[in-house]
Amino acid sequence: MSSFLSRYPLLAGVASLLLTTPTLAQNAPQTDSLNIRRIYDEALLRGQSYENLRHLTGQIGGRLAGSPQAQQAVDWTKVTMEKLGLDRVYLQEVMVPHWVRGAQEKGQIRAAKGKGVDVPVCALGGSVGTGGKLRAQVVEVQSLAELAALPEEKVKGKFVFFNRPMNPTYIETGQAYGEAGDQRRAGASAAARRGAVGALVRSLSLAHDDFPHTGTMRYEDNVAQVPAAALSTNGADRLSQLLKADKKPDLRAGNGLSDSARRKIVQRNRRNKGLQISRRDYHRRRPP
Repeated sequence: MSSFLSRYPLLAGVASLLLTTPTLAQNAPQTDSLNIRRIYDEALLRGQSYENLRHLTGQIGGRLAGSPQAQQAVDWTKVTMEKLGLDRVYLQEVMVPHWVRGAQEKGQIRAAKGKGVDVPVCALGGSVGTGGKLRAQVVEVQSLAELAALPEEKVKGKFVFFNRPMNPTYIETGQAYGEAGDQRRAGASAAARRGAVGALVRSLSLAHDDFPHTGTMRYEDNVAQVPAAALSTNGADRLSQLLKADKKPDLRAGNGLSDSARRKIVQRNRRNKGLQISRRDYHRRRPP
């Protein structure tokens, strides 16, 4: 065998490689597992993740897009990454929508001959303002499909009240939240297409209380933008009961959805190192 390999040195090299490869392959997983273990140990013994999170949420606070706190978070994160010794850390300019909530929202249900009943309401994130007080009758629906099936004359000039609750029989509450969320996300534009003056949405909560839950919504392009607000679950029940009693209540939306509750384009200005807000109201499109 030795004399055979000496005649063919190339075959000898291949044979040697084949004999040593299993040993190398066996050592590689051990090395990988040791390195992974070192990463785990470093994170568990000397990790700063929770401390960083504590600073971000406690010292800087809420960070709505375009807000001063959002910019503070960006600047702080850059410095933190540089201290960690990362190879390259840099900032890129981006255009973001900036929405500011106005004064506290107010809602009141008033029947034809009854006394006004205050109901807790909260503007949905991104909603346009009412431009002052807005008063209109209410039409209740359980879904976007039910709204689409209504004759336009039953909707025009009214608030559309989306009152489909979260399904309480789901063990996975996230599924119930997701299924009921379409009326909040798309309800305002769906109502506007039928001539409504605004949209009211039952809060996405399984609790029965007087605390309205806000959340995001989106306007469709080329559709009129109408104000949208969430009613507390108790407030939604009261309004639904009045509608079922055929008292034809109307709802007044106060200054809470005021002119100041609008979005503006905000950009980062490197020269001034500050936030520059354009004077052009941002209504139709989100920046790319």
